[in-house]
Formats: sequence, C-alpha cells, structure tokens
Amino acid sequence: MTFKTLLSVVDVKQNDDDLNTAIALCAEINAQLSVVVIAIATLPPLGDYPIGTADVWLKDRHDDLEALSKRVDAVETMVKNADISATVVDEYPEPARISRVIGRHARYTDATIIGSSLLRHDLMITTVVDGALFESGRPILIVPHGSKPTLRPKCVLLAWDSGVECTRAAREALDIMISAEEVHVTLVDPDTSSIVSGPEPGADIAAYLAHHGVKTTVDRLPSGGKAIADVLKQHAIDVSADLIVMGGYGHSRMRERIFGGVTRSMLDEPRLPVLMAR
Repeated sequence: MTFKTLLSVVDVKQNDDDLNTAIALCAEINAQLSVVVIAIATLPPLGDYPIGTADVWLKDRHDDLEALSKRVDAVETMVKNADISATVVDEYPEPARISRVIGRHARYTDATIIGSSLLRHDLMITTVVDGALFESGRPILIVPHGSKPTLRPKCVLLAWDSGVECTRAAREALDIMISAEEVHVTLVDPDTSSIVSGPEPGADIAAYLAHHGVKTTVDRLPSGGKAIADVLKQHAIDVSADLIVMGGYGHSRMRERIFGGVTRSMLDEPRLPVLMAR
C-alpha cells in the first residue's frame, strides 16, 4: 500500500531524534504526520497513607500536565518549521492503558514509527509496539540509532516463512517493493514440505511479486546453528539492503518475551530499518 500518513509517538521526556526522523520520512514521501505526545500518568495513592499524600499526588499530576503542555507546544513549533502537514495531540494515560491509546491512534495512520529514542525507553517500547501491532492492524517501522531510514529503498530484504504474518508484511510493503531496484526474498532453513511452502520454497511469493512488477531474487539460507534473526541481519548487510520487511510475532507474545524470537531480537538489536506487520 501507499503510505500517506505516519504516526510518531513522543514521550514527554524524550529528545527530538524520533520526531526529526518522522519529519524527514514524511517530507520524503509527502505524507501527513500524526504526532502523539504522551506522558505516563502518575497513579493515585491507594490504601492507608499519611496525611498529605493526596496533595503530593495532585502536585505531581499538575507538574505532569504542565510538562506535557510545554512539550506539545515545542512539537507544534518543530512541525510548523518543518513545513509539513501534521497534527499534534496529547495523551496522559495510566500505564495499563498505553497500548489501547496508541492502538486507537495507529488505526488511522499507515504505519507507526518506532525510533531510536523509543527503542531505548524500557517502559514505553513494549506497550507502544503492542498497541501499534495488536490494537491497530497497522505495521510499524523500526528505525535503529545510526541507520538511514527511507521509504524509497533501493534494496529490500523480505524475510519469508510462508506464514500469515509475513504475507501481511509483504502486502503492506508492496508499493515500496515495486519501487525498489531489487528485493531479496530470504528464507532461513525453509520448510520444504509441500503443505507449508510448496515444492520450491519462496517461488510462490516471488511469482506473486513478479506479477506486480517487483524485481525479486530468492535466497534460501542455512542457519548453521545461528539464530534466524542474526542470519537475516547479516544477509541484509551482505546484499546492501536499505530495509527489512518481516512479519511480527509468529509465536505468541508471551512465548517470544520469555524465550526470545526473531521479533524480539529485531526489536532489541536492530541494525537496519525494519518494516514489521502482523
């Protein structure tokens, strides 16, 4: 699909790196930018607390909202100076509601940008990713520190395992891949059973993409005992990919959080921009 709107989630205490990334991407493709400036609400005291505790909570809440208002003003100034079409809203959710809040905003954009500052935010990253992927049905664009993000890449690596998640990712990135000079459909230790991948793993998706004018190469790689995520990352570097496209959370979220997985590894240690869908 063609990306016409992008979502950027900005924490009230966060620096401007992620916002600058979002602005640059929107300028590149002439897209609308939707910015959600978020502060995590200070929870009210519960149970028996000394007299005055409620006053402290009210003071903390007042300070939170004041900081949020100032951050919104600063963000509005930045997007105005950038001369792009943008909307800026603020949110003050309790921790348990962050995912739902992000999901609600993400539904009305084409992708949510997960920048380097957000990737380092231990409290926010999991809830924002959960909200953007599971509460919206939209993809996320992971942009690690030091990378050069673009939505007009010359070379794309499509991580493929014939699953529903990577099928969705391929569909979301179709216009991007059509415009690319080359797309590497990459399978690691592919399942050769006909019920999963057909007699020639990767051939079906390559044919589908070719019908849309995508210039594809199918790469079938052995893991050699290495983690699949590591093989994908290294191959992306070897073929000079500008973007990795992949499905997210092929296993349950709980399983991946406990035991790890390709999705978890891509979030924890990305090397290149990753467009992820579920």
